[in-house]
Order: sequence, then C-alpha cells, then structure tokens
Amino acid sequence: MTDQDLAASPWQGELAPDRAYNLLIDGEFVGSEDGRTFQCEYPATGEKWGSVPAATTGDVDRAVQAAHRAFEGGWSTTRPGERSKLLRRLADLLVEDARNLGYLQVHENGKLLSEMIATGDRMAEHAHFYAGLAETMHGESGRSNVPNTTSYSVREPIGVCAAITPWNSPLALLGWKLFPALAAGNTIVIKPSEVTPLSTLRLGELCMKAGIPAGVVNIVTGDGAVGAALVEHPLVEKIAFTGATSTGLRISQVAAARNARVTLELGGKSPNIVFDDADLDKAIDGIIAGIFSSTGQACISGSRILVQDTIGPDFFAELVRRVEAMRIGDPLDPRSQIAPLACRPHFNKVVGFFDVATAQGATAITGGGQPGDPALAGGLYVQPTLFTGVENHFRIAQEEVFGPIGAILRFRDEDEAVRIANDTEFGLAAGIWTESVRRAHRMAARIRAGSVWVNTYRPAEMARPFGGYKKSGIGREMGIHALDHYTEEKSIYLAH
Repeated sequence: MTDQDLAASPWQGELAPDRAYNLLIDGEFVGSEDGRTFQCEYPATGEKWGSVPAATTGDVDRAVQAAHRAFEGGWSTTRPGERSKLLRRLADLLVEDARNLGYLQVHENGKLLSEMIATGDRMAEHAHFYAGLAETMHGESGRSNVPNTTSYSVREPIGVCAAITPWNSPLALLGWKLFPALAAGNTIVIKPSEVTPLSTLRLGELCMKAGIPAGVVNIVTGDGAVGAALVEHPLVEKIAFTGATSTGLRISQVAAARNARVTLELGGKSPNIVFDDADLDKAIDGIIAGIFSSTGQACISGSRILVQDTIGPDFFAELVRRVEAMRIGDPLDPRSQIAPLACRPHFNKVVGFFDVATAQGATAITGGGQPGDPALAGGLYVQPTLFTGVENHFRIAQEEVFGPIGAILRFRDEDEAVRIANDTEFGLAAGIWTESVRRAHRMAARIRAGSVWVNTYRPAEMARPFGGYKKSGIGREMGIHALDHYTEEKSIYLAH
C-alpha cells in the first residue's frame, strides 16, 4: 500500500470493504464455525469495511486445543536460540509491513496516522528485546546448605496463555504480551477487541510468514462472549488482559476459581501535578500531551491536572489558547492533532461526561461539545475540553473518561497535592512539574503509581516495567521481569 494508492482510492487492498480475513487456528486461516462475520467501521466517516469472523465457543476451544498440542508437542522445549531467531524474523516482517499495520489501525480506531504508523518499528524493537532475553533467561544456583547435595533452579514456560487486548493501541499492547510469552516457550491464543480485529489478524499472517510453528499463535475474533470463553477454558494457564477495570476484576475472579495466573493492565486516573516553581511553558506541553495525545484514549492519560494555587491566571489563559489552537480533523492528515473517538458506544459515553461534569458544578473553560465543522459531521469527533471548579470527589475527577477531557484541581502544598493525587481507586501513572530536585524525589516517593514522570509525560521504554497500583492492575508488562509472569520456577536437588 503506497501513498499514491491511497490517494487514488483508500478503500483497496488491506482496507477493501470486502477484504475477507479469517481466524488463525492451528496454523490455518479458517472461517468461524457457523460462518457469521462482522465489519469494522472507520471512525472518521462511519464507512464499513473488512470482513471479520465472529468466533463461536467451539472456535475458541479449537484454538486452545491447538495451542495445548503445540505446547506439549515440542514448542515448550524448543531451543532458546530457535525461539530467538523466529522473533527476530517476525521483527523484520513488522518493519516491512509497518505502513499496512499503521493504516489498518487508523481505519479501525481512528487514531492519528502519525502515531499508528510507528507501531511496526516499535514492535520490532520490542521483539528484538525479548529475542535477546529468550537466549539469556536462566535460573539460579549456589552452594547448598543440604549436605552432599547440589541444588539449583530453572525457569520453564507455563503453558497456554490467553491475550485479550484493547482497541486503543491494539498491536503495541499485544506485543507486550506476545513477545515475552513466545520468548519463554509458551503458546498463545489472542482475542483482540471487536473494534480492532483486522490489524491483529494481519499480524497473525506475519507470524505464519515468519515460520512460527502451527498452533503456537492462534487468533479468535468476536465480542465479549469470545473473551469469556477463553478466560473460562480449563487449558488456559495464564491470562494477560488490558482493558476496563470492571472487566479485569471479573477476569480475576474467574481465573482465581481455577488458580489460573493473571496479568491485568486496567484503568487510570492519573494526576499531572504542577508546582509554582515549574517551567510553566513546558508544563503546559506536558498537560496537553498527557490529556490530548491519542485523543485521550490512553490508560495513562494525565486527566487530573493539579495546579498549585499560587499559579496565576496567565497560566490558564495560555493553556486554553494552546488547547483551542489544536487542529481537529482527519486522522490521515498529518496536520491533525485531535482525531475521532474509536467507536459509537465509546463516543456516547465520553459526550455524556459533559453533562455529568456540569451537573456537579464544574465549568468548561474550553471545549465542552462537538466541533461545528460540517466536514467532521460524519465522524466521532469531540472537542478537547478542560473543566475547572472541580473537586476531587466529582465523577470527572474519579472515573476514567478515556477521552480528551481534563479536570483542573487546585492545591496548596506538597501534602495536599499528595492527598489529592492518591485519593482515587487507581494508581497507574503520575506527572510532577518542578525545578526542585529534592521536591521531585519527595513527591515521586509518595505518589502511589506504577510510573512517575518528572518534567515530562508519557515516554516509556521497553526495558522498564509498566503496570499499576490498586485497581490499575496486577503484575507488570515490559522489562526483563515481564518474563517472570510467563514462567514457572522449579527447584532441583541432586544428591551426590
């Protein structure tokens, strides 16, 4: 797919309305058991495209059984170097197919092409990272306290893993699960969001092209019932889920009943804390990036803006000016900064928060509705919005909106900032803006969140763990210790 092709007709090739995709089960691309399908919808225009199988519980069982056979049939004992080689081959294909993967995701979830087009390269780096770890994963050894005995430990794969992924960053967040699972010697069944299934099925095609053996990677598509069947399957030993907190809590309950392992990356309501000694111009950059990148559809969104009460009105005037200058538009247009929301149900939820916030006494100082441009009328667009007059118990300050809406709260000193920041059921991320190194260390130590940024917001690297406190999740993804969640540890004692 080239730029010239897209200029002539965007609805062709991978994006064709009648382009048929299939489930990936046991190395073959097959339709659903009963032949049912559904289509994706381009959030910028409402156009339907693609043909996606609606998997049945029987399809889920076939996929899990295939993964179990592949695990028992040799994948779990494949030499680390072979797993590493396959991951590196897949990485090369991700780079080659980066444009397809980018355009597919944009047409599924409406996010900016400037963000999605980089997915292939970033995933390739991540695959190479775990390819290296596959070859260096080891247990522990030491002098035994038991007489005439040598003892050591080894790390072994768990078995069949389930990966249930969201629509906001469908491939990147899948990579966080897929690569460590394969590096450790597990097999996997993937269930993408019904909003963004086609990019994941395309990734399945690349897995097969890379030479990953049949049954090691399987993909089933459909609604929540498909995910539920996967979570409940007795042969699934580990579940990795990214998505809504309410769904994650249900998964945790089902998994606990049969002692299956879980990694849950759930919601957030992250504070972005601005002190009066901060570089306020850079802080505004961080606030805008924290809330409005990905049109607010990010679990780490810094949607609670805590501003010290000694910071005057000029700061807010400049913040509003820069928010109102943001360009709302076509996600394929490189000039666009705010894209449409991903799907109609989510759009309705986000728009509903305008009335919720106003009813509780908050005031929109910018935004607060839908854009008036007739050219955007067919899309799921929402104005970037900031509310003031917010108290921390307001719903707009406690619930994850997952849209381009920020709530501004005021605080007096460090103690009050910490109290407000931690007064939520979430604990995923936080930002701190100050020129004081001592204050930065004090605040970072007191904030209960899995990631804390100081004088920046949003950057992440694969070598660092990602996850949350409290209801923001269980376990960590990325980093070397992500492999801990995909391995069992076995102790061995040898008498001599």
